[in-house]
Order: sequence, then C-alpha cells, then structure tokens
Amino acid sequence: MGVLTQLLTAPLLPVRLVAWVAQRAVDQANDEYYDPAPVYAALAELERRLGDGEIDEADFDRQEDELLDRLDEIAQFRQNLSDPGGREP
Repeated sequence: MGVLTQLLTAPLLPVRLVAWVAQRAVDQANDEYYDPAPVYAALAELERRLGDGEIDEADFDRQEDELLDRLDEIAQFRQNLSDPGGREP
C-alpha cells in the first residue's frame, strides 16, 4: 500500500477496526457453538443417566435424537466451511 493510499484511507481505520473486532467475536461464537465436544459429553451423561435409572427409555430416545440432530448440524456447518462453494463430490 502506498503512502497516498494510507493517507486517504486513514479516516476509515476506526470502521475497519470495529469490523475486524466484530468478525473475531463472530468467529469465537461460532467456534464455541459448533464445538462437538459438549454434545459428546451430553451423550455420555445421558447414557449414564439411563444406566443409573434416572430416566426411562422414552426420555433417553428423545434426548438422544436431539443431541444427534445437533451433531448433524455441527457436521453440516463444518462441511460448508471446508467446501464453501457447496460443491458435492
């Protein structure tokens, strides 16, 4: 970038900085929301609760389906990140 370009775009620096910070916040939120580790932990806890008799089979099945749907959502999100054009093999 030339000196003239830097001088002309200097007034936009605060806007670019705010946009950069906002993007970092969105990235962090996505990393946390689409982390499969808590879902796997919830599945293990659910299995433990079933084994201990805290929940019945119907509750287990319902909650397991919700967690597996969440894992599918995470996998789809990660697939879209690795293939942003939406191309299928």
